Amino acid sequence: MLGKSVVRTEDAPAPFAGAPYSQAVVTGGLVYTAGQVPIDPATGALVDGGIAEQTEQVFRNLAAILEAAGSGLEHLVKTTVFLLSLEDFTGMNEVYASHVGDRPPARSTVEVSRLPAGALVEIDAVAHL
Repeated sequence: MLGKSVVRTEDAPAPFAGAPYSQAVVTGGLVYTAGQVPIDPATGALVDGGIAEQTEQVFRNLAAILEAAGSGLEHLVKTTVFLLSLEDFTGMNEVYASHVGDRPPARSTVEVSRLPAGALVEIDAVAHL
């Protein structure tokens, strides 16, 4: 039976209001992150700006969590992008492309009716160690 370890870093937002989830879990040589929204961990507030600024903050949060787990953005194998509006796809995709390199992970992108904290974007990820 495989074990799991929980990842926690102060460099990414803590779970909302003590909700029962981890920033990430490591098991079987993979890191599974919780969905990250564009909350600045220093202030606890949603970052100012539109989809580009929010996507940048999401990637800062993902990078911090993956680093704390012993991985990194270069090790991404799968992401899921949740957008409040598919009208923001192009803006999100430009920022996304700048973070995933020339060997991007598999990805799903979906439009949703609402995201936590009034966010425009949320991304979760799976990466290898």
